Amino acid sequence: MHSLHSEQFLLRPPEVQDLGVYRTFFADAEASRFYGGPLRDDQSWRALAGHVGHWHLRGYGLWMIVPRQGGAAIGGCGFVWPDGWPRRELTWWLLPEARGTGTAVEVSRAAIKHAYDSYGWSLVETHMDDANEAARKLVQKLGGKVIAREVFPDDKTRSVYELPRLE
Repeated sequence: MHSLHSEQFLLRPPEVQDLGVYRTFFADAEASRFYGGPLRDDQSWRALAGHVGHWHLRGYGLWMIVPRQGGAAIGGCGFVWPDGWPRRELTWWLLPEARGTGTAVEVSRAAIKHAYDSYGWSLVETHMDDANEAARKLVQKLGGKVIAREVFPDDKTRSVYELPRLE
């Protein structure tokens, strides 16, 4: 497990001290609706434990987004591939106060570059609920192109986007 940096943020694997950020995010029904929320505190702990475990099981995972000037994490960004799902994906979530600040674009670019350059992946992709307009706008800013339309294990049909290498 390793960390990366963008201009304004440290991206590091999640740790137990991030539980408060998970609880805050997942308790907010609007913020977490596309991520299975709202969740109770014990369910938020399971989400954190799942992200920590993903690093050990897959060798990559979701990083916590921490301002380089200090302070607590403001969200997460990274790669997940839950068992049974057809693809890995770039995913991200932000506390409401961090939305609309350019954070998601900056950290997503760092993650995409890392996947191509360090992991050696030939394809970086993402998908989202069709109703998640904010995610779709972010993917457009990242130059994402639809490469497939698939039914996922939760019985939702999603567009799959290729995210290009960014120089």
